[in-house]
Amino acid sequence: MSELMGDINVSPGWIHKINIKSLGDDVRREILRRVKDKLGFNKTVEILDIAKGSLHNYLNGLRKIPDDVISKALQYLDEKEFNEIVAGIDRLKAVGIIREDGSIDYSLILQAVALASKDEYLKQAILRFTVENFREDLRKMLGISLSQVVFTWSQGFEEFLRERKKRRKVLDPETIAYYRNLFKKHLEGKTLSEDLINYVINHKNKWLRNVFRHYIQYLYYLRRISPETYGWVMEIVPSRSYKIDVRSYPINIEDLVKTLSILKDSHELYYLVYRLMLEGGLRLSHAIHIIESFNPNEIIEINGLDVETHRLVCFNDKGFCRYYVGLRESVKPCEWAYFSLDTLRLLKEYAGNNVSRRALEKYIKRRNLLPPKYVRKISWRLMIKVMSREVARFIQSRFGELKISEARYEDLLGEADDHYSKYLGYLKELSI
Repeated sequence: MSELMGDINVSPGWIHKINIKSLGDDVRREILRRVKDKLGFNKTVEILDIAKGSLHNYLNGLRKIPDDVISKALQYLDEKEFNEIVAGIDRLKAVGIIREDGSIDYSLILQAVALASKDEYLKQAILRFTVENFREDLRKMLGISLSQVVFTWSQGFEEFLRERKKRRKVLDPETIAYYRNLFKKHLEGKTLSEDLINYVINHKNKWLRNVFRHYIQYLYYLRRISPETYGWVMEIVPSRSYKIDVRSYPINIEDLVKTLSILKDSHELYYLVYRLMLEGGLRLSHAIHIIESFNPNEIIEINGLDVETHRLVCFNDKGFCRYYVGLRESVKPCEWAYFSLDTLRLLKEYAGNNVSRRALEKYIKRRNLLPPKYVRKISWRLMIKVMSREVARFIQSRFGELKISEARYEDLLGEADDHYSKYLGYLKELSI
């Protein structure tokens, strides 16, 4: 055992941060149980320097486990194992954020919050929590002023819509005209205020929200409003599609099974498209893109992460592959596509084929099969049954506006690789 563990003369640094006295009885028993499972009963007795009967009593809750025994046991766990055992309030007590008397160590919390300056994921999480829970307090603290800004439609705004917007540009003249009419009727000459914001949020025409948000982006582009005002207004005024959609989609697994069965027999290329959408939670456009541009042997570097990889990475022992799509700048991003080895064999056969989206949709409609837009929804509903929503979002590239730090990206990629085979197993259980 000494060859595996080494001679432990100095405790790992993380242990010194633990307030052992604050650990509850259940946590203490689980720590001993974890060490016993790792080292065996006899070795645990030896390294803890206790009698076999004592260990038996500790594990069965017959005696309280002393602090010095826990201190020795922790040396045979790593920090990740400890965090798995201790959760929620117990963990906050263990690291000293919540003291024994129930008071809070504010200096320790502020040190943890300060890490947000170095971690984009943590920063975004803190900002979201703050905006969602303390929006009005935040606005008052920042002294956000909404006055002195008058809404006026101009050629400059039209040019911004067509050419300057960072995401989807508004190029259709009819859409521009529709936006102009909405603006002139509801916003022209109005002053930016909380009353105006409430008017827009509650207006029956949800497209007014889009026009309003576009103009706020334009004002920020011109530096007419501060970053604080911009962030607050964009957060409080949802886009037209931001409201949670509570409609029940007409989906059932039997429809999907029937569709896949018919396509497999009648049109294998379209069957491949549906398999890619189902297995990876892909949009139709991304599934088609992968088929038409499939290049598995290319070595690429993931932008911003300094990571080189083959586009196609396969885990033969787990029965799946992931393919780097790398569509980041588009309105609908797609980072990785996950799929089974069976689907890979089909993909290699049809790689380079052109797929007409219009022809596919007509083919599906004529045969009264499940429309492709529902496959991604089904994939999401099934995937979150076997893994966390965060990992499922990563697999399906549901990033939204969230920027992920390099460290968190690699964590999520590893977690996706660990959990994806569960999803394929679940599809198999459902005979899909």
